[in-house]
Amino acid sequence: MKKNIFLFCAVCLTSLSAYSQILKPVTWSYAAKKTGPNTATVFIKATVDQGWHLYSQFVKDGGPVKTTFTFPASAAYTLVGKTTEPKAITKFESTFKMDVSYFEKSVVFQQKVMLKGKTATVKGSVEFMVCDDKQCLPPEQVDFSIPVK
Repeated sequence: MKKNIFLFCAVCLTSLSAYSQILKPVTWSYAAKKTGPNTATVFIKATVDQGWHLYSQFVKDGGPVKTTFTFPASAAYTLVGKTTEPKAITKFESTFKMDVSYFEKSVVFQQKVMLKGKTATVKGSVEFMVCDDKQCLPPEQVDFSIPVK
């Protein structure tokens, strides 16, 4: 009898785990292009699944978590200006009771750097939040390392 109960529980747990999935509606990719002997632009692309949106870097307080890039100090390069983004979609979202700016499908963020040598590896992280029309996922942080050759 105990074996049957154990077997039944094991089958139930296995079938439940087959139906559950971890949502990862954003895929990040990276590239860099030298724009001069000592300058480069780093491209950070977010590909967003259909129905989801990723928030801009310029969301006001009281709304969703804005996309934030962090670059630790490096001996190999210095940042030139701030990370840029294309024009975002701005709409009123009743969830936050305010206008918010976001991206759908894909977006490419750009960061200019001044190289201190011929090559460098730009390291950093991006914190972001995504929502669809039913739910928002908790903020997530992804580390990146982008070689500039």
